[in-house]
Amino acid sequence: MIKISPTRAIIASSIMIFVYIYISFMSHGEAVQPRKQFSAFPKQIGNWMGKEGRFSQQIYDVLGVDDSILISYINPEGQDVQLYVGYYQTQREGSLIHSPKNCMPDSSIEEVAVSGSKAEKIKVIKLVLEKGIQKQVVLYWYQSRGRFISSEYWQKIYLVWDAIFKNRTDGSFVRLITFSDAQGEISATNRLKLFASRLIPILNDYIPGETG
Repeated sequence: MIKISPTRAIIASSIMIFVYIYISFMSHGEAVQPRKQFSAFPKQIGNWMGKEGRFSQQIYDVLGVDDSILISYINPEGQDVQLYVGYYQTQREGSLIHSPKNCMPDSSIEEVAVSGSKAEKIKVIKLVLEKGIQKQVVLYWYQSRGRFISSEYWQKIYLVWDAIFKNRTDGSFVRLITFSDAQGEISATNRLKLFASRLIPILNDYIPGETG
């Protein structure tokens, strides 16, 4: 007979309860429109000038987003930052935000100071992608119902919580990518953090907050 430790039994029971709640409530939730359509997203942020792009339709079909933007910004020094925002009016089965950590589990946490706010800082997830001699630095976070979330686990917990108590499952995924140039990974990371600090106040005009 296989013996199961009390700790594992508690964990297994908790997961089963969570899954039951998830299935019961995730089919409910109002579709929340973005505050502004992302087609109107600014192509200039500070001294960064942007050019809009697009993934293949197959990718959008997989992502299941209701609205999104893909813009490559470049500064006067020739450095570039690619911004992707995917917005979901509601997240039901088959329309959930995809986590990059499913494909790339190694990550760390960075802090970003929000432009125009002396006190506010948010935590974001950092990934480093390497292919041959090329290296890219990625920062991403979940911006959902007034929260900035830097954990896939808390993203799911808040999703179920808000489905129950707010009747909302809207949310967004924000991702920034830049190449690590001759100045190195630290410089690339700081570049993304500076861009993110200017980006967040703009995102707040598009992504619904705590009260919609």
